[in-house]
Amino acid sequence: MDASCLTETPEGVILNVRAQPRSSYSGIDGLLGDAVKVRIRCAPVDGKANKELIETLADAFDLPKSAVVFKSGETSKTKRILLRGLTTAKVKLVVGC
Repeated sequence: MDASCLTETPEGVILNVRAQPRSSYSGIDGLLGDAVKVRIRCAPVDGKANKELIETLADAFDLPKSAVVFKSGETSKTKRILLRGLTTAKVKLVVGC
Protein backbone atom coordinates (compact mmCIF):
# COMPACT_ATOMS: atom_id res chain seq x y z
CA MET A 1 0.00 0.00 0.00
CA ASP A 2 1.20 3.47 -0.80
CA ALA A 3 2.07 5.06 2.55
CA SER A 4 0.69 8.41 1.36
CA CYS A 5 -2.90 7.14 1.69
CA LEU A 6 -2.49 6.40 5.42
CA THR A 7 -1.55 8.51 8.41
CA GLU A 8 -1.25 6.81 11.78
CA THR A 9 -2.28 8.97 14.75
CA PRO A 10 -2.71 8.27 18.48
CA GLU A 11 -6.49 8.01 17.86
CA GLY A 12 -6.22 5.58 14.96
CA VAL A 13 -5.56 5.78 11.22
CA ILE A 14 -6.53 8.58 8.87
CA LEU A 15 -7.36 7.09 5.48
CA ASN A 16 -7.51 9.02 2.22
CA VAL A 17 -10.66 7.86 0.42
CA ARG A 18 -11.84 8.45 -3.12
CA ALA A 19 -15.61 7.89 -3.13
CA GLN A 20 -17.40 6.67 -6.24
CA PRO A 21 -21.13 7.27 -5.81
CA ARG A 22 -23.87 5.68 -7.92
CA SER A 23 -22.01 2.38 -8.17
CA SER A 24 -23.68 -0.98 -8.68
CA TYR A 25 -22.36 -2.19 -5.29
CA SER A 26 -20.78 -0.83 -2.11
CA GLY A 27 -17.31 -1.83 -1.02
CA ILE A 28 -13.59 -1.14 -1.01
CA ASP A 29 -12.16 -1.37 -4.52
CA GLY A 30 -8.39 -1.06 -4.01
CA LEU A 31 -6.02 1.83 -4.47
CA LEU A 32 -6.47 4.83 -6.75
CA GLY A 33 -3.37 7.03 -6.65
CA ASP A 34 -2.84 8.17 -3.06
CA ALA A 35 -6.30 7.09 -1.89
CA VAL A 36 -8.40 3.99 -1.35
CA LYS A 37 -11.30 3.76 -3.80
CA VAL A 38 -14.63 3.04 -2.14
CA ARG A 39 -17.72 2.38 -4.22
CA ILE A 40 -21.12 3.37 -2.84
CA ARG A 41 -24.57 2.88 -4.32
CA CYS A 42 -26.20 6.14 -3.19
CA ALA A 43 -26.10 9.39 -5.11
CA PRO A 44 -24.41 12.31 -3.34
CA VAL A 45 -27.69 13.94 -2.31
CA ASP A 46 -28.64 15.14 1.18
CA GLY A 47 -25.67 13.37 2.81
CA LYS A 48 -26.91 9.90 1.83
CA ALA A 49 -23.65 8.96 0.09
CA ASN A 50 -21.57 10.03 3.11
CA LYS A 51 -23.81 8.01 5.41
CA GLU A 52 -23.41 4.92 3.21
CA LEU A 53 -19.65 5.53 3.00
CA ILE A 54 -19.40 5.50 6.80
CA GLU A 55 -21.49 2.30 6.96
CA THR A 56 -19.37 0.64 4.27
CA LEU A 57 -16.09 1.48 5.99
CA ALA A 58 -17.44 0.48 9.42
CA ASP A 59 -18.49 -2.91 8.02
CA ALA A 60 -15.21 -3.45 6.16
CA PHE A 61 -13.04 -2.68 9.21
CA ASP A 62 -15.41 -4.24 11.78
CA LEU A 63 -15.90 -0.94 13.60
CA PRO A 64 -18.94 0.79 15.06
CA LYS A 65 -20.18 3.63 12.84
CA SER A 66 -19.22 6.10 15.59
CA ALA A 67 -15.53 5.13 15.10
CA VAL A 68 -15.54 6.32 11.46
CA VAL A 69 -15.17 10.12 11.45
CA PHE A 70 -14.74 12.66 8.65
CA LYS A 71 -11.62 14.80 9.07
CA SER A 72 -12.09 16.66 5.76
CA GLY A 73 -13.78 16.43 2.38
CA GLU A 74 -17.42 15.87 3.32
CA THR A 75 -18.55 17.62 0.12
CA SER A 76 -15.74 16.28 -2.10
CA LYS A 77 -15.13 12.90 -3.71
CA THR A 78 -11.72 12.86 -2.01
CA LYS A 79 -12.05 12.58 1.76
CA ARG A 80 -9.85 12.05 4.83
CA ILE A 81 -11.50 9.71 7.30
CA LEU A 82 -10.35 8.75 10.78
CA LEU A 83 -10.77 5.08 11.66
CA ARG A 84 -10.58 5.17 15.47
CA GLY A 85 -8.71 2.40 17.24
CA LEU A 86 -7.09 0.86 14.16
CA THR A 87 -3.44 0.42 13.21
CA THR A 88 -1.92 0.70 9.75
CA ALA A 89 -1.35 -3.06 9.77
CA LYS A 90 -5.08 -3.75 10.18
CA VAL A 91 -5.97 -1.24 7.43
CA LYS A 92 -3.44 -2.81 5.04
CA LEU A 93 -4.86 -6.26 5.78
CA VAL A 94 -8.43 -5.22 4.95
CA VAL A 95 -7.52 -3.23 1.86
CA GLY A 96 -5.53 -6.19 0.58
CA CYS A 97 -1.97 -4.94 0.39
